[in-house]
Amino acid sequence: MIRVLVVDDQAMVREGFAALLDAQPDMEVVGTAGDGRAALPVAATRHPDVVLMDIRMPEMDGLEAARLLLAQPDPPKVVVLTTFDLDDYIFDALAAGASGFLLKHAPATDLLHAVRVVAAGEALLAPEVTRRLIAHFVAARPDPAAAGPRPDRLAPLTDRETEVLGLVARGLSNTEIADVLVLAEQTVKTHVSRIFGKLGLRDRAQAVVVAYECGLVRPQG
Repeated sequence: MIRVLVVDDQAMVREGFAALLDAQPDMEVVGTAGDGRAALPVAATRHPDVVLMDIRMPEMDGLEAARLLLAQPDPPKVVVLTTFDLDDYIFDALAAGASGFLLKHAPATDLLHAVRVVAAGEALLAPEVTRRLIAHFVAARPDPAAAGPRPDRLAPLTDRETEVLGLVARGLSNTEIADVLVLAEQTVKTHVSRIFGKLGLRDRAQAVVVAYECGLVRPQG
């Protein structure tokens, strides 16, 4: 059972999300809160697996609350939900340690999928968020090849691990990577775990950032 905490300053939105999640056979809403400050004690006592966190809230915004939650021992996963898709929010949310970022206009099925994926230990970015990340890194680094085929940051990786990182950055799941490389899924999981350990990465969201920063992956089209 996935334990979820819903944090949003709009009561109707908060209650709507809570009702949707509570109706799922594999999910349980263990609490709700109207702002980041109120969410902290709820999270401390209810021990959610996943926190759905709005960004713009009174008292304490979602980014600061996420930073404080994720600094605790054995922290929950955080999925940021917002009506805003400005670059600053995206990058600040990832820097705060969020494992997922979804816009509130996304279909309910996307929200449920996000909670399940993040609870399983993977990161999820909405497609429009991934596009903005790509655009950001393309603008910041017009020629990704300038650093050479193996930037220093990627030096600890084997050739196979570098290949796996590139596929992770393109948004492929472990199952899809296993199909592409003709490997067992458990082997892919091992590669991903070693990549995270060698590069000091928290999750797949950070892996996307590193891959584009290093020029390992280029945007399509």
